[in-house]
Amino acid sequence: MQDYHINIFYSQEDEGYIADIPDLKYCSAFGETPEIALQEVLKAKKAWIESKKSKDDLPKPHYKPLIYQADYVLS
Repeated sequence: MQDYHINIFYSQEDEGYIADIPDLKYCSAFGETPEIALQEVLKAKKAWIESKKSKDDLPKPHYKPLIYQADYVLS
């Protein structure tokens, strides 16, 4: 299985945590804690991947947050 970046953030509107996988269109989940949101998005990731007919249909991981793309370290 490929490694995809997972974002987890708090949503005041939803009053909980949202986890999403940017490389997998519409793959996201909700949880009352960051840990639950992560567990749920991993289930969603598995279902998303299983829904594809072949591994050739899977996008290659390419999303990287800006912080990991920087060539310098902020001090």
